[in-house]
Amino acid sequence: MIELVADRYGKAAIRLVRVARGPDGDTLRDLTVAIALEGDFAAAHTDGDNTNVIATDTMKNTAYAFAKSHLDGPLEAYGRALADHFLAAPQVDVATVNIKGHHWQHIAVGGQPAPDAFVRGGEGTRVATITGTHAGTTVEAGVEDVVVMKTTRSAFRGFPRDTYTTLAETDDRLMATKVTAIWRYGSPDLDFDAVFAAVRTTLLEVFADHESPSVQTSIWVMGKAILDRHDEVEQVRMVLPNLHHWLVDLRPFGLENDREIYTPTTEPHGLIEATVRRTEA
Repeated sequence: MIELVADRYGKAAIRLVRVARGPDGDTLRDLTVAIALEGDFAAAHTDGDNTNVIATDTMKNTAYAFAKSHLDGPLEAYGRALADHFLAAPQVDVATVNIKGHHWQHIAVGGQPAPDAFVRGGEGTRVATITGTHAGTTVEAGVEDVVVMKTTRSAFRGFPRDTYTTLAETDDRLMATKVTAIWRYGSPDLDFDAVFAAVRTTLLEVFADHESPSVQTSIWVMGKAILDRHDEVEQVRMVLPNLHHWLVDLRPFGLENDREIYTPTTEPHGLIEATVRRTEA
């Protein structure tokens, strides 16, 4: 017997920019949205029957229309409005909306923000994923592509060695990474902007302020701090590629290199991932 085990479909990479006009200047929102549906769509696969298939072009148009009426607040509120809208269709069991918010900031002119000119920020990409089912709504939030670096207080030693090990142990290395941190909230009804800002601050403060014997330890320390400080968060998943910086050998030029000159590399890189969550007492 052959059967269709699972299926989902939707519209990905919906790009939209909203400019909110105001007397004191414009507010810019730049999003990439993806919508996915699960439910009673098997007949479209097995019988060529599209009766229940909501067109992905309709999803795109709905994202544009809802940006006008639902994008005055946090990304999570906009995403939830979209998820609830599609979940109202009787054939839909799960509606998932993923949003990436690309950061722009006003350009400073004479020490004041220009009302209508922006520069793309380097603070990473804010992410929100809202999953709506008939049993309830789950909200995840986080950041991607936050590039950070520690120039001291990072080490890596005590690892096993064999014939193929050439990496030297170090007590003081340069540690750089591009952080992805996704956390899950315990409630779908929060002041999302405030909580996001607080969690992001914790993430960066703890990265800056701890001794790191490994990237693995750094994930644990940062994830644990987020859960300790923010009761709204149930778990956090972190992905930290190790963006290596190797000391340049200046001895051929008669020069010493006491942790001053490095060559950065992006490939290959170590990739460390872990999830930290609360457990029942």
